[in-house]
Amino acid sequence: MQKNKFGFWSIVLLGINAIIGSGIFLLPNKAYALAGSFSLVVILFDALLAMSLALCFAEASGRFQRNGGPYIYARAAFGNFVGFEVGFMKAAISIIAWAAMANGFATALTAVVPAMKDPFYKDLVIIALMGSLGLINILGVQLSKVINNIVTVGKLLPLVIFIAIGIFYMNGANFTPLLPSGETAADFSFGAAALLIFYAFTGFEAIAEAAEDMDDPKRNIPRAIVVVMLLVSAFYFLIMTVSIGVLGPDLAETKTPIATAAAVFLGTGGGLLVTAGTLVSIGGINLASSFLTPRVIVAIADDHMLPPIFSRYNRFHTPYVAILFATLVGILIALSGSFTTLAAISVVSRFAQYVPTCLAILVLRRRDPEHPSTLPVPFGPVIPVIAVLVSLWLLVQADLHKILFGLGGLLIAVPFYFLMRKQYLQR
Repeated sequence: MQKNKFGFWSIVLLGINAIIGSGIFLLPNKAYALAGSFSLVVILFDALLAMSLALCFAEASGRFQRNGGPYIYARAAFGNFVGFEVGFMKAAISIIAWAAMANGFATALTAVVPAMKDPFYKDLVIIALMGSLGLINILGVQLSKVINNIVTVGKLLPLVIFIAIGIFYMNGANFTPLLPSGETAADFSFGAAALLIFYAFTGFEAIAEAAEDMDDPKRNIPRAIVVVMLLVSAFYFLIMTVSIGVLGPDLAETKTPIATAAAVFLGTGGGLLVTAGTLVSIGGINLASSFLTPRVIVAIADDHMLPPIFSRYNRFHTPYVAILFATLVGILIALSGSFTTLAAISVVSRFAQYVPTCLAILVLRRRDPEHPSTLPVPFGPVIPVIAVLVSLWLLVQADLHKILFGLGGLLIAVPFYFLMRKQYLQR
């Protein structure tokens, strides 16, 4: 079974696939509309926050070899209740995020195949996409690994071409003024821009969710997390730079920023290449979600906080019950058509995983100093504390509606915890 596990570079590609989705293809115009050329500074700010959080996840993952990611860390540091809360949120949001991305893929497909605008055909695409990905995962890790590697390279190729050629078509005048001026100056909000752009960085926490399907996870996962965040941050900054340099103020007016910019220096063919890359990218993040989401459910079930049926494996050594559950529930949510709402609250809900993980680092260091992580965060408690404080600041930049929807699952999880504790945990 060892040969079928994800090696280091396959983990890196899985991580990239879990982060780079539709966001980067649609992000630059919204970011520029909010912050102008200063959005480049905002991206650097978010990259530093994401890297700080990722370092905490890297240290935490270096202590464990089990599936579950944030759930495992929170449970080890704070006990069953907090662990269940984090795990419940992680599992729920993972399913919802996968559903939203499946819905997004069907929506993006309408740009290429107008007939897909018909709700009937759109629903068929969603069912076919999520159903086929669920089947691929049931059939084994090796098949998932091969397809993931191919899809990730396929989604990165158009972005590499866009950056490599686009830098020669940039106009330096498009970067001035740095801060928004005129009518847009009154709408400038660093916090709102940071919260918006941070959405594109979410997903790195998923890398450790399938630790048991990875080769030497205590060594490879922490290193992979750091490499993934460095690569993704560089991609985002360069993509935003080229987009501003090529389009200037027109960037705020287009709904397909990268495709529009590519068409300027690559012609119609370049626009079509990026459009194809968008579909591959959204399809790729669907693939990553379909693989990672069931592993969180399995981790909770392994600790007797969900019915044991979710821990069942088939002859391909895949958790087929958890995969079927995540796929079926995800399809139902995706067919609801609530993509906009689901996408809006997803970034808020992520902090229910980020903050506990950073705090868990401080607890686990003190509780078990004899067994340090394979990749400890440097500078003692400084980075985890700063990551928590900045995360809380960024969280309050969202409006109350998004906060309630994003974190409401914590309240919903409470009765489920006591029900599961009574039926399974105390046996």
